[in-house]
Amino acid sequence: MTRGWLIVFAKAPRPGLVKTRMSPPLSLDQSAELYAAMLADVLNASAEHAARLDLLPVLAFHPPEAVGGLIGRVPPGFRLQPQHGDDLGERMANAFAEAAASGAERILLRGSDSPSLEGSVLEEAMDRLDAGDDVVLTPDQGGGYVLIGMRGPHPELFDVGMSTRDMLEETTRVARSLGLRCSLTPPALDLDTIADLRSLLMLDPARRSDLYPLTVESISSLGLDIVL
Repeated sequence: MTRGWLIVFAKAPRPGLVKTRMSPPLSLDQSAELYAAMLADVLNASAEHAARLDLLPVLAFHPPEAVGGLIGRVPPGFRLQPQHGDDLGERMANAFAEAAASGAERILLRGSDSPSLEGSVLEEAMDRLDAGDDVVLTPDQGGGYVLIGMRGPHPELFDVGMSTRDMLEETTRVARSLGLRCSLTPPALDLDTIADLRSLLMLDPARRSDLYPLTVESISSLGLDIVL
């Protein structure tokens, strides 16, 4: 038995399905290529983090029929499972329920567009859950979060506006209204816009080769006016 699950929540890297806020200036094909690089970095890093933290790495993917195109992208040891639900909140709630039903006592769920998320943040989240926190969140720069960890499912936390500037605030409010012990880790960068790519490249260069080398390579190939 592992200590729990580390779930990577992702979409198939298809044009028009991912990173559409970067188009323009990117074409939909370029946006999908960039997302594919981000996803590869996230999966590779998550495999290492999961092994170090004794967690089962899981790729929760959407849409369900994309499994054939994702199998070759996943590092060894990953469990693949489709996302279930009509919207993002329902799919996230169901992912936690499925993990708990499989016996996971600590569950971390991270997005696929935060390749700079460091293993130390995941380790801190696990430590907080072990210390008694019910919910741990890693804020992003846009009012949402890039990581949520819980000890068991709490579907009410996903009955808030998703992908909004109030998402983090509303989630913490609901958690506390339920009597849950909730805390925040240091923030991390979520890549949604071209400006976010510039912010990524301003981070410590030593982290590039460790956490997101394929993302940097993809950004370089796009021909944007971004200084590497």
